[in-house]
Amino acid sequence: MFLVEWLYGILAMLGLAAKEAKILFLGLDNAGKTTLLHMLKDERLAQHQPTQFPTSEELMIGKIKFTAFDLGGHRMARRVWRDYYAKVDAVVYIVDAADKERFLESKIELDALLGDETLANVPFLVLGNKIDIPYAASEDELRYHLGLANCTTGKGRIDYSNTNIRPIELFMCSIVRKMGYGDGFRWLSQYIK
Repeated sequence: MFLVEWLYGILAMLGLAAKEAKILFLGLDNAGKTTLLHMLKDERLAQHQPTQFPTSEELMIGKIKFTAFDLGGHRMARRVWRDYYAKVDAVVYIVDAADKERFLESKIELDALLGDETLANVPFLVLGNKIDIPYAASEDELRYHLGLANCTTGKGRIDYSNTNIRPIELFMCSIVRKMGYGDGFRWLSQYIK
């Protein structure tokens, strides 16, 4: 065991070892959290039952090994979200861009997350999912409804290490069409320490 840890330490110093991260997949029920988790895990699209209990998966994306937690999004599940905030490296907040009637509810939950002191320095990737549906909100419309119009930090590579600015950005995607979320995870990976 010591040899493995020593070797991993050497590889990490050389920048060759994978980083490890704890990421929470949050959002209202039916936003696509479980679908995304399984798409990232085995690139398969399947029908999923609503998440009743927190689940986790180990994923490797680029040079980052993620432990991703899908905590569910129904009202009862949202009560346990806080139990998972400790030592989290990032939050992926997924919104159903086609369910405009729930934008306010989604904004309230996102605002609560962004206002929580435990998550004050945690980068947030917001994914506007289901853009393959013709009546889905545009990126500008979703930014407006989520209150993100003037507080996202940009999609490029920006160094926030010497500031108190929390990286937060919105990416539009279609998980079922396998588009958009890759750009979001590439953006997020630059802030995983």
